[in-house]
Amino acid sequence: MPCLISNGRTEQCKDSISGIQAVYLINFGDYDPDPAPSGDVTYDTNPGFEDQITGIALPALSSIYKYELKGNNGFNTTMNTSRENGTTFFTQTLTIELKRQEPVFHKQFKILAYGRPHIIVRTNGNQFFLAGLYRGCDATAGSVESGVQYGDFNGYKITFEAMEEKPANFLDCNTEADLLTLLGSPTLVTT
Repeated sequence: MPCLISNGRTEQCKDSISGIQAVYLINFGDYDPDPAPSGDVTYDTNPGFEDQITGIALPALSSIYKYELKGNNGFNTTMNTSRENGTTFFTQTLTIELKRQEPVFHKQFKILAYGRPHIIVRTNGNQFFLAGLYRGCDATAGSVESGVQYGDFNGYKITFEAMEEKPANFLDCNTEADLLTLLGSPTLVTT
C-alpha cells in the first residue's frame, strides 16, 4: 500500500465550535461493518472522501438510542504508531456525563459496562462521527456520583474507548433527520 500524501491544507477560519450535543448508541452486531455489497456500510466514492460513510443498512425494526448531552463531554481520537513494529491504530475516546441518577438508567449503566456499542457522536458543529465501526466501544471507566455539596455533580460519568484501524469515520449528514435516513430509518429511542 502506498503511503503517499495526496492533499495539503490551508490555515482554517476561526468559525468552528467544540463540544458534543448528543451521542447515539447502536447495539454491537446490529450491522455488518464491512463495505457493501458484502457488508452493510456504504462509503463515498468522491476522491478524498473515501472514508466518509454515506449509508449503513441497519436491519428492519432496528433502534438507536439517543443521549442528549450538555456540558463536560468530549470526543478525541489519538494516533498510535510504532516504527519498530510497523503498526498504526487509532484510539477513539468518548467521555460523557449524564446528569441525575435514576433507577431505570442504573440498569443501563450496568449494561453499558457489559456491552460494546457502536457510538455515533454529534458535535455542536453538527458533524457526525462513528466510533467503534468494527469493534464497538468498550466502557473503560465510569462512576455514579452524588457529590458532597448542593451544587456538585449528581449522575453518571462514563468513558468509552474504541481501537480501530482508522480514525472515527465522518458520516455524510448534518442533521438528526439526515442521520436517520443514512441509517435506514431506525426507531429513535430517547427515553
